[in-house]
Amino acid sequence: MPGESETTPVPGPGLGLGPRSWDTQCCVVGGGPAGMMLGYLLARAGVEVTVLEKHADFFRDFRGDTIHPATTDVLAELGLLEEFLSLPHTEIPELRLGIDGQTFGLVDFRHLPSRCKFMAFMPQWDFLTFLATQAMQYPAFRLEMSTEATGLLRHGEQVIGVRARTPQGEVEIRADLTVACDGRFSLIREHADLPLREFAMPIDVLWFRVPRSEDAPPTLGYLGGGQIVLAIDRGDYWQCGTIIGKGTLRRFRPRGWPPSATGWHVPHRSWPPAWPR
Repeated sequence: MPGESETTPVPGPGLGLGPRSWDTQCCVVGGGPAGMMLGYLLARAGVEVTVLEKHADFFRDFRGDTIHPATTDVLAELGLLEEFLSLPHTEIPELRLGIDGQTFGLVDFRHLPSRCKFMAFMPQWDFLTFLATQAMQYPAFRLEMSTEATGLLRHGEQVIGVRARTPQGEVEIRADLTVACDGRFSLIREHADLPLREFAMPIDVLWFRVPRSEDAPPTLGYLGGGQIVLAIDRGDYWQCGTIIGKGTLRRFRPRGWPPSATGWHVPHRSWPPAWPR
């Protein structure tokens, strides 16, 4: 097996062998939307679950912030909708698209047979914090931040948990079930030798910020001049994305912008941007 996955003997409790050890019924690797929702549902059902999140907080920029009507229906069924809607968010009943200076309706959520006839925009870190707070009301739930899974624990051919790195050192989390929710570059999927189908994409998406005025319309994006720019309302700025050719990011980097930079702030005067041809 690759990496740190290994066949591990199962010592009895209290023997003091090797790293610290935790026990749980289900170990969920990854505290994103899928991992946190799964952790909540399992704890609600009385299943002992430990969710591992490698970061110290949920704050990630340029992540999906859309809560669709189908999701709010699920929150309603779980009895969470009223409290969810009490959090700061933006309700968009209709998505519009600007094309060569004119605005057109693209999607109208008001015709859906759902409780919430709008798409809600909420920073993903707020949504994850909300789910974590709800899950922590159940004694079966445990959330370990700053805890990064580094490999699988095995007993023969059976996966019996994961090995993880914490600020206090290495730990072994022994679980009846291990679930990989650690994203597209999943370490757990790799260590489990699960098959992966990759589909080549000829494009990349360039994400950047644009300052937003208070009277800006709730427009989904702009199309013109052979370019399309998506615009997500983040309060005092737009989170924008545009499609570029695969591997062409270097052409778009402002002069002096370090190669490691992850954010691009565009001043008002450069909007709409004049993209390189």
